[in-house]
Amino acid sequence: MIGVSFSYRTEKGVMPVLRGVSFDAGENQFVSIIAPSGTGKTTLLKIISGLVKPDEGRVLLMGEEVTGPTPLISMIYQDFALYPWLTAVQNVELALLHKRLPREERRRRAQSMLELVGLGGFEDYYPREMSGGMRQRVAIARALVAEPVVLLMDEPFASLDAITAEGLRREVLDIVFSRESTVKSVIMVSHNIEEVVELSDKVVILGGRPATVVAQVPIELPRPRSSRDPTFNEVVDRLYSVISTAVKEAR
Repeated sequence: MIGVSFSYRTEKGVMPVLRGVSFDAGENQFVSIIAPSGTGKTTLLKIISGLVKPDEGRVLLMGEEVTGPTPLISMIYQDFALYPWLTAVQNVELALLHKRLPREERRRRAQSMLELVGLGGFEDYYPREMSGGMRQRVAIARALVAEPVVLLMDEPFASLDAITAEGLRREVLDIVFSRESTVKSVIMVSHNIEEVVELSDKVVILGGRPATVVAQVPIELPRPRSSRDPTFNEVVDRLYSVISTAVKEAR
């Protein structure tokens, strides 16, 4: 992402949201974006995905500019975004419709991906019959079955209880960077600093209005990471300090 700026146009005028935002996500890299509420984090993900066109700047994927939605980029939403009238396997199959595969092949791939995320045997369950953690696993399966190169996650654990979120975070890296997955980079928006330290290789901090990149912080702890590790908590405290200072300076 190079020099991305964006403004909303409303009846009351132009509202700048992002200004000159630049950062990258390398191969096998998990990047998290942290910013105060209302800073434009979700808008930034939509720009990366090609759903929203920036006023200025470019989003590059493997050297090519992203000019619109592409199956090479998938997104997982906070609210799961599942169709309640479809079963788990049918929700996952939706991500394969653009491939024009035979119905039997779509079903096979969808079932295989549900097994990968730990939902083998739940293919015919409807979202209302599943827990929050199970619904988010369906959303992960749907995102991965399209064989994306980049996975975007918009506060993917925020709607889950603490115990479920902790368990799913432990698995997400193994799932998205497994041999069966095509994902090369993950970009996640989150407000949870501990979650960010647990998962991320790099943290991009946005601040100000319009938002700019005020800091980029590498997280170099070995994996797996535990919040019970004193070094982990030192990094959390340091990141809190960097965020607080950077946001104050941006203001």
